[in-house]
Amino acid sequence: MTLIKSISGIRGTIGGKTSDNLTPIDAVKFASAYGTFIKNRNPNKEQITVVLGRDARISGKMISSLVANTLVGLGIDVIDLGLSTTPTVEVAVPLENADGGIILTASHNPKQWNALKLLNEKGEFLSGADGEIILQTAESDDFDFAEVDDLGTYAKRKDYVEKHIHEVLNLELVDVEAIRNANFKVVVDGVNSTGGIFIPALLKELNVACVELYCEPNGHFPHNPEPLKEHLTDISELVVKEQADFGIVVDPDVDRLALICEDGSMFGEEYTLVACADYVLGRLGGGNTVSNLSSSRALRDVTEKHGGTYTASAVGEVNVVQMMKDTNTVIGGEGNGGIIYPASHYGRDSLVGAALFLSHLARQKVSCKALRESYPSYFMSKNKIQLTPQIDVDTILATMADKYQTENVNTIDGVKIDFAKEWVHLRKSNTEPIIRIYTESLSQDTADALAVRFIDEIKEIIA
Repeated sequence: MTLIKSISGIRGTIGGKTSDNLTPIDAVKFASAYGTFIKNRNPNKEQITVVLGRDARISGKMISSLVANTLVGLGIDVIDLGLSTTPTVEVAVPLENADGGIILTASHNPKQWNALKLLNEKGEFLSGADGEIILQTAESDDFDFAEVDDLGTYAKRKDYVEKHIHEVLNLELVDVEAIRNANFKVVVDGVNSTGGIFIPALLKELNVACVELYCEPNGHFPHNPEPLKEHLTDISELVVKEQADFGIVVDPDVDRLALICEDGSMFGEEYTLVACADYVLGRLGGGNTVSNLSSSRALRDVTEKHGGTYTASAVGEVNVVQMMKDTNTVIGGEGNGGIIYPASHYGRDSLVGAALFLSHLARQKVSCKALRESYPSYFMSKNKIQLTPQIDVDTILATMADKYQTENVNTIDGVKIDFAKEWVHLRKSNTEPIIRIYTESLSQDTADALAVRFIDEIKEIIA
């Protein structure tokens, strides 16, 4: 079991010993550090407010109660959205004029995991510097709780499904009329989390017939919750059986969007962002885009087709967002199906992504498969090597960078080696004890072969 403390929050498995796992004591400690940080950030403000939301994990209600009451104990008012999504909490923070937000979700990790993901007053993930302050505060136990007359308040809010959907439908480039007239039929896999609430509700507003698969938010994930091809055989079969136009898959906190074509094939989570960017850039007559170093070259190709400039950032949503702001980007995100659309907010949002994709498909009047085939064909392989405490990752990455120094090597985040027709990106995960190995090439066989080659080379170094 594992507890991972990072600048983006705290993530771990439920149960076990304090400081080794995400126990109730660890949840209270980290919530105390975050609440203290928010109070110190607003020393002259009479009352501090934090928005709280969670995915449908089995441990969510327990962790939510601990976090909410800890914040109340610090004198902070809590607005609890209950079962929610990461992008919904991000939207709610500025709408409520709150001073911060916490999402309780371990994203794509299995059900035994949970996490506290932390937001600032803009509803955006904290900077690295802010995260370091919270980590230091947690380690020092430097908390000052409120006296009885100064305790915070606790209020539940159940209207943010409608509020978030309303915000999405009001986006200028979401063509509500075209979608409603297209008479789409879509299968939705909500992995028994909150996507099973939010995505069908959005589709209903858009007059899209929705076939629900695993949409009961009970936290019992029916398959590995990471929306990868090997985990999505059930929805692929159901899309074909139902003769649906396509399928939508989200992860437990609804910030990653994967699509299934009408023949049951994967649209490709890398191509979710490519398609949405193509639509936005086409409607705007161009613009800049950003994705991280592990994302497909296809976004660069589509961006340049529309006369814009593509920029790669370090991996991590906070890094992508900062690069988007620096380059005045109109759309960006991550190749894992994370769409960040600044016209809405600076956070990955599957509701926004689904609405933009539906708009694109409705206006193009082509099938999902035909749309996918209209884009440059790149193929990715995503692998990982489990780490032990004895493995020196920095030495491994430095060795690989030195070995391939005659190629185009980027070391802003791990090591990315660009070859003429393919690339490999090696990096240590921020959320799991693993080395991630991403490759991309002109065929699946060559992408897989490149991955195997580098995995073997890394294992040789380890040995």
